[in-house]
Amino acid sequence: MSQAEFDKAAEEVKHLKSKPADDEMLFLYSRYKQATVGDIDKEQPGMMDLKGRAKWGAWNELKGTTREDAMKAYISKVEELKQKYGI
Repeated sequence: MSQAEFDKAAEEVKHLKSKPADDEMLFLYSRYKQATVGDIDKEQPGMMDLKGRAKWGAWNELKGTTREDAMKAYISKVEELKQKYGI
């Protein structure tokens, strides 16, 4: 697992034949943010921002996860989605 593999997966996911389901997108978003930023660094969005709250919650659940573990999970999920949706 390397930065290059992570970068490749981040590019490949943009070329899936179908858009992943919302839960898959949240998984990818949260692992990407944890791998690139680290622990969440912003306040929870307001009650009316449902999408923002979902994204915040998914990322917040990963507090303490190492960058490497987040990258591995992200790469694995992209590989799974490539099989499921095609590229």
